This record gives sequence, C-alpha cells and structure tokens, in this order.
Amino acid sequence: MDPRSPDVSPPEGAPTRVIDLDILGMTCAACSGRVERVLARPSGVHTARVNLATARARIELEEDTATPDDLIAAVRKAGFDARECVPESGTADRPDAPWWGDRRDGIDMAVALVFTLPLLAEMVAMWAGLPWSLSPWLALALATPVQVIAGRRFVVGAWKSLRAGAGTMDVLVALGTWAAYLFSAGRVLQGQADQGLYFEGAAVVITLVLLGKVLEGRARGSAAAAIRGLMRLRPDVARVEREDGTTEEIALSRVGVGTLVLVRPGERMPVDGEIVDGDSQIDESLVTGESLPVARGPGDAVLGGAINGDGLLRVRATSPGGEGTLTRIIRLVEDAQASKAPVQRLVDRVAAVFVPIIVAVSALTFALWWGLAGDAEAGFVAAVSVLVVACPCALGLATPTAIMVGTGLAARRGVLIKDAAALERAHHTDTVVFDKTGTLTEGRPALDEVIVLDPDLDADRLVSLVASAQQGSEHVLARALLAAAAAGDLPLHPVSEFQARPGRGLVAMVDGRLLLIGSRRLMLETGRARDGDPIDRRAAVLERSGHTVVWVADPDGPVMGLLALSDPVRAGAADAVARLKDLGMRSVLLTGDSWAVARSVAVRLGMEDVHAEVLPEDKARVIDGLRAEGRVVAMVGDGLNDAPALAVADVGVAMGTGTDVAMHTAGITLMRGDPTLLPVALGLSRATYDRIRLNLLWAFVYNVAAVPAAALGLLTPAIAGAAMALSSVSVVTSSLLLRRSRAARLS
Repeated sequence: MDPRSPDVSPPEGAPTRVIDLDILGMTCAACSGRVERVLARPSGVHTARVNLATARARIELEEDTATPDDLIAAVRKAGFDARECVPESGTADRPDAPWWGDRRDGIDMAVALVFTLPLLAEMVAMWAGLPWSLSPWLALALATPVQVIAGRRFVVGAWKSLRAGAGTMDVLVALGTWAAYLFSAGRVLQGQADQGLYFEGAAVVITLVLLGKVLEGRARGSAAAAIRGLMRLRPDVARVEREDGTTEEIALSRVGVGTLVLVRPGERMPVDGEIVDGDSQIDESLVTGESLPVARGPGDAVLGGAINGDGLLRVRATSPGGEGTLTRIIRLVEDAQASKAPVQRLVDRVAAVFVPIIVAVSALTFALWWGLAGDAEAGFVAAVSVLVVACPCALGLATPTAIMVGTGLAARRGVLIKDAAALERAHHTDTVVFDKTGTLTEGRPALDEVIVLDPDLDADRLVSLVASAQQGSEHVLARALLAAAAAGDLPLHPVSEFQARPGRGLVAMVDGRLLLIGSRRLMLETGRARDGDPIDRRAAVLERSGHTVVWVADPDGPVMGLLALSDPVRAGAADAVARLKDLGMRSVLLTGDSWAVARSVAVRLGMEDVHAEVLPEDKARVIDGLRAEGRVVAMVGDGLNDAPALAVADVGVAMGTGTDVAMHTAGITLMRGDPTLLPVALGLSRATYDRIRLNLLWAFVYNVAAVPAAALGLLTPAIAGAAMALSSVSVVTSSLLLRRSRAARLS
C-alpha cells in the first residue's frame, strides 16, 4: 500500500486521537484530493479525509505524533490554508453570512459586475446585430480591474497549486482568462484590435465563476442547516441550584455530573438528566423526532435540548455539560457529513489526474487547429474554452452535498447515520432481520399468568423464588419478574450456587430450594419435560397466544410450575413491516424465544420468515447464512446479545432505546423505539444514493460533452464559463431538492 494513502489502518490497540481542521482555499475536487494526500503523509497519521462541501478535514493519528501546527504547515505547503476547528463549533456553529459571502468576496463581486456589464452589453449588442461597440482602449480599461482585482485569487491559487506540483480549478481559470486577456491586450497595443478581441470572454468567465462560487457556497450553507438547527437547541448556560438553595447561571461547560439544574417552564433542558422534583410535559421532537410532548415526572430521564412544558423542574445532571445526547447526535451527524462514501474514491482518483489531462487537451486543441485547419486564432479560442469549461467542481460536490442533505434530513426525523459508508450500504439492502424483544415488541414484558404444579407451593411463593433468582440480572424477563414481585410486595431471598446456562436459563439455590429456571429447551435437555406431555401441551397453548413461558423445575425432580409473560407488539411494528415490503424488502424475525411465540408475533406483523430459539452466539451465523445467499442484510436490534449480529450484517441498525454497545456497533441508530423509522432510514438512504448517482451522471456527462464541444470551437470562452459555473450550482441545487423528494415527504 502507498504510504501516503489516506486510509492506512491503525495498529490494533494503538491509542489514537482525532484532529479537525477548517481548510481554506479549496475550489474543486482536485484541491480536496491534494489536501487529503498531504495530510496523510506525516508520521503517525492513520486516516485523513477531506470534504469539499464542508471545507473540513478530519485526521486520525497516533497520540504524541503530529500536532495540529504540523498538519496546518503541511496544508500551507500544499498551497492552501488551514486552522484548527474550535471544539463543537463546526460549520453549523458559524453565523449565517450575507448572500455575497465575506467582505473580500463582496469587493471582488462588485468589481467584477461593475466592469464586466459594459463588456457583456457589447457582446449582446454584437449578437443582436446592433451597431454599437466599445473602443478597444476602453475595453482594455474595463477588463483590467476584473482581471487584476477580481481574478487575482485564481492567479494566487494557481501559483500555490503549481508550486506544490498539483493542478486545480484555479490553474484552468487563470490559464484560460489570462491567455484571453493578454492576447487581446497585445492586439490593442499593436493597433490590431480590428482582428478581434476577447476581453469580454475573460471578464465574463471570472464574473460567472465568482457568482457560481457565491451561489454554491450559499447552497452548501443551506445543506448544513440541519446541523445548525441542532446546534441552536443547545443552551449556552444552565441555571444551577446551590446547597444553600440559591440559584446561579453558569456556562454549560461548567455543569458536572450530579449538579442540580433548575429548568423553568418553556426553557430548553441544558443537560441530560433525571427529574428530582416536578412534573411537566416535555417536547423532545427536535431531538428524537417524536411529535407529541411526553409526560415526565420524578425519576424520569430527560434529554438536553428538549423543551420543558408548563412545569418547574429540578433536574440532576447525568452527563457533563456539553456531553449529552444532543452533543452526541451533533457529532454523529457531523461525522457522517465529513465521511466519504466509497463511490467518492473513484471521483477523487479521476480528479487527481483531470487537470493535467485538460491542460494537455487544451494544448493539443490549439496545435490541431493551427496545424490542420491553419487557423491559430480559432485554435486559441477553442483552447481557452477547453480550459474554462472543464473545471471538475461539479464532480467534487456531487457526493458530499447529497450526503449532507440526506443525513441532515434523517437526523431531523430521529435517524442517525454513522457514516457515508453505512448510507451507501443501506441503499443496497434487500433483507431486514429484526430481533423481537425490544425491537418489534415493547421490551417491557409483564407477568400474565402463574401455573403452579408443586402442591407445596402457591403462586406468590413461586414468583418470590423465581424473582429472587433473577436479582442483579438485566434481562427483560428478569426485570418483569422482579417488577411482579415488587408489585405483590413479595420477599426476595438470598441466592447461592448460581450457575448461568447462556441462552437457556439458570440453576440457583433460593431459600433452601435448588431451582432449575429457564426455557423449554432447557427442560427437554435436562429431562425435566418431554415433547408432547401434558405440561408441554399447556405451555404450547400459552405460547401460541403470544406468551413467553418461563419453566421452573427441581433439577432432580418434576416441573414445579410455569410463569407466562407477554410483551406487547410495538404500535408501529406492523406498519414498518408493510412499508418495507412496499420498498421490495424481505423481513425476517430472529429471536431466542420459542417457535410458538415467534410465529405468533410474526403472524400479527405479516412476516413469513422466522428463525426462533436462536442462541446469542448463533445470531451472527444466521446473518452470515443470509449473506451467503447473496442478500444485502440490515440487522435491527437493541441488546448486548445483538451486537455480534449487528457487526456482521451489511448494515447494523440499533434502537435508540437499547444498549450503548448495540448503538456503538450499528451504522444507523433509530433515536426512539419506533420501528417505522426504519423504512424512513432506508428510504432516505435510497433517495440520497440515487441523488448521488444523478449528480455524478450529470457531472460526468457535462465534462464528456462540454470538453469536445469546446475543442471543436462550438463554445466561446464566455459561454464555457457560464456552463462551468452552472454545472456546480446545478449539482448543489439537485442535492437540495432531496428535501422535496418523495422519500423526504413520506418520512
């Protein structure tokens, strides 16, 4: 592998850090590729990714190697400029600029417009056949400020680029416009103006390129609106309550875990926390996408950025200021927008050689016109047109702008896409595998029925023994049994001789009795039950009605009883499966629960493919089996035992209500426990990827068609400049139209 490659994997276990840089002076895909290569060179750098649309670089490198100053120096040596990003103050944090950009852009645009309009009027008059023209010396006087003042940025950029041994858009624009300007100026000075001048071509190209960059920048800023909207949800200060009962406003960054924060009606939650005192309705819509306010009271968790309703709340912070759910969402979306889709790598390789090829084509065009047609002037005009029309801006913007809009739309609807690779893989998904508990069901089962078979026990005693054995377990069924014991005010006894049987159950000594607790499989394997015996048939009836049955037996004796628990199906689960079917996707149910329960849930949801009684370690094998059939698989889960399957799947999708491990492993996270967000995520991924392909198709077709047309003399430099500017603006506008796509409306 080339040691300068921007994708060198870090040694396993090596400590790494990430540095973000704002890159200044990039104008096209060749620029971003050049910066990416120079940032990958310093010792210790593992990956360097540069995003043209956000003007950002993200560098992952080993600890104690290159510093931000080292990286900035490397960027400057390559002919660009850079500065370290202020933490959490990326593109979204920057104040909205006026439509013309910064002060320098405003001056350049004003100069270009004022001095180009008379030249443009002369060109229009000539096309219209009107007897009006400017004197040659006046044309020279008008074109010079445009070339020297407004066009200086292209000369500076081209010089830096060539000095660093690379070619960029600035090289093409500077070569084309200065060639036209100097050729025309020479004719004026030699008194040969009647042979044809091209001042208007050079001036119009500079003006249109500047206008195109301004419009493109505004459109790119609009694409980052989702991040800015999320940033604005985060308050700058928090009102904290001191031990003496007084309150004080402090900077959010000073809020620590355990700090008591006072949130008044109508205010935003400054931090993630737990309500200590007060009741209210909380609007979490801009964080989770949930449209209706939710009731919250003492003991309930709240999210930073959510809006408090009409209640006064005292909240104990569960995360440091600036490190809560909202900040993690912002970072995830920024990471996704800064990441590079695999298809972009082809574009980068093309852009790296594009400018030198175009310069060669321009030279060849001039030579052929002069040598074969004997018309050096026509060859000169055609060569300039080739230089101007071929800028690869549209190629560089096609992918990142679509990703920015797509991930921003998803974030506003409660879907977090980890990176561009996950977005691209999600586009190809044709099979969705669902875990059952906590994904398609609420994940909060409740005890419905107790069947006692041991004459020495009653229902309360059986529940008390089984719940005691579950103390300390985080399994959803264990929590349900402990909740049932607490509701009945039943005692919990000490546990000894505890042995877990993964995926099956456990053995434990509780209050002097040795208990075997678990699934039907455990009872069959240990000989406590037989297929088809009366108790097995009774359990089968419960399972067909959708209950999960916990068996309790004496390890050396008969079955002591059955506990039947039910877990309601999530309200949107059936709709999610139906919408996935409409998208042409196959839905598969994968669960460790019994076949009877799994089939009962599958029937209610309209699912035909079921894999039941699957041990945690076997879930990944099921995913591998589906992939071996040639399917592109998305796995949806929420638990620790789903993490291996999420990692093995082409696309891992975690429920935001699940464990941190599941969310860390997954490429997509659904911020609230609503399965209908899944077709939203997959639909948006398809729409975004289709938009990327449309953008790239337009960009490639534009260059393939425009360069030959310019070489054949069918385009003047002015028209070539207009076409080049229009191509970049059209690609960015196409990405913004994602907001009005059918997928965006349905989501």
